Amino acid sequence: MLNIIRIKKASFYGYHGVFQQEQNIGGKFEADVDLYTNFAHAATTDKLQETINYEQVYNVMSNLALQKKFYLIEALTNAMVDELFRTFPSVHKIALRVRKNNPPIGGVVDSVEVEVVKTRDEWNESVEKL
Repeated sequence: MLNIIRIKKASFYGYHGVFQQEQNIGGKFEADVDLYTNFAHAATTDKLQETINYEQVYNVMSNLALQKKFYLIEALTNAMVDELFRTFPSVHKIALRVRKNNPPIGGVVDSVEVEVVKTRDEWNESVEKL
């Protein structure tokens, strides 16, 4: 059985962007993540240790966003997916969307968003190539 744990609008601050001002001042980012896993056992036992802890998921994303500066949110999103696979071995697939609010693109835009969708098999292949 494959189930989805979905976290929406996880917010964090980061220093990501191509422009120096973005790297110095930073900005607010949001993420939505879909974790494909089997939580059937947790659903019957009602025990947190049998599933994925949402707080730990948020901490993985937030910590990575604060620890390293990325020029592109594409790179940030991909790094988050990789770290989530490393941290949660029971996850089979991840779809992660990261939004950068009020991007400096010379026009009025609420946000820009990228999405990375990766299976554990695809992640394993990319790790083996390193």
